[in-house]
Amino acid sequence: MGDRWHVEVDRSLCIGSAQCVHRVAEGFRLDAARQSRPVEPETDADERVLEAAENCPVEAIVITLVGSGEAVFPPEE
Repeated sequence: MGDRWHVEVDRSLCIGSAQCVHRVAEGFRLDAARQSRPVEPETDADERVLEAAENCPVEAIVITLVGSGEAVFPPEE
């Protein structure tokens, strides 16, 4: 069994560019305020979700490991 991720979007940072929706349409949605939110906050580890986080222009997407809370993205410094 692979890792499970908890995916959050920091709504104070999100600018609604929809880059995440374009990369993972089944993983993210824009709400009425044109801000992103994950379709499911917990998901199986998915390289496309990580790519969406890495390409968010304001780094609003945070991914942690379910259970331990260890950072997946952004990486801890």
